[in-house]
Amino acid sequence: MTASFVARILARDLRAVARAISKIENDASDASDILKALFPHTGRGLTIGITGAPGAGKSSLVDKLAAYYRTLEKTVGIIAVDPSSPFSGGAILGDRIRMQALANDPHVFIRSMATRGNLGGLARATVDVVAVLDAAGYDRTLVETVGVGQDEVDIVKTADVSIVVLVPGMGDDIQAIKAGIMEIGDIFVINKAERDGVERTERELITLLEMSERSDGWRPPIVRTVATQNKGIAEFVAAIEQYAAFRQQQTASLVRRASIAENRLVESLRERLLRRVLHEAFAPGQLHELAMAVAARQRDPYSIVEDVVSRVHIAKSEEQEH
Repeated sequence: MTASFVARILARDLRAVARAISKIENDASDASDILKALFPHTGRGLTIGITGAPGAGKSSLVDKLAAYYRTLEKTVGIIAVDPSSPFSGGAILGDRIRMQALANDPHVFIRSMATRGNLGGLARATVDVVAVLDAAGYDRTLVETVGVGQDEVDIVKTADVSIVVLVPGMGDDIQAIKAGIMEIGDIFVINKAERDGVERTERELITLLEMSERSDGWRPPIVRTVATQNKGIAEFVAAIEQYAAFRQQQTASLVRRASIAENRLVESLRERLLRRVLHEAFAPGQLHELAMAVAARQRDPYSIVEDVVSRVHIAKSEEQEH
């Protein structure tokens, strides 16, 4: 079944693509086999990660970006990692109307991914979903995240092009996010550029960018947009394509891909080992009981962890080596 199912994904059968993503999200038993079969067919499309503070207009920007790529006859996949995004169906009516044109385009695939309670990081699941869309032949995959937390940083890190969206008047907010997101931005977009304070925001951004020099020599451009009025979108796309071309010419590109692959391996190992620990070391309800004992100061967490490690046959010497 997997071979025929994979063939349907490679042929961009929308139902098969959607079903594969659901299997990944729900950690189905055959999800790993599907991803293994798809992996040789990945690496052809361009993944664009878009992040920034809530309210920066990322959803409107993604909407216009996808529409522009369609005028260039590019197929587009959209992943919205944001439960409040219009892509999730939970937005106000105006947002749903705005998305209608893209939603009816057979060459655009839209999927929302919200934080789920199942085991496994959101970043890992998103990277796997990107792989499905890549294998399905989507030329551009846009990944929109909800904010600038660690999960969002991890997601954008795995993108070929990382976009940071700001709005005028952020002021100290730019200072606050520089330690986490600033250094991974390949392109900076100041959206809602019709507002007062856009010059000041751009000056602050230029100052911060001048303080750090990238090892690959790329100087991240700053693009002004007004997404709701479709202004600056052509310049935004030009900046994305310029950076994509720049990456292809750099030996640093392979280093970045290797770093992404290493992070992905570590994340997968972390999840697999944690799953093994939870399965082998704890009876149903035991983890909660131990947590209650720690909260009541009846047990210490260090002894519990040592006991768990011994039960899953991970020797202390092996731990110390790593």
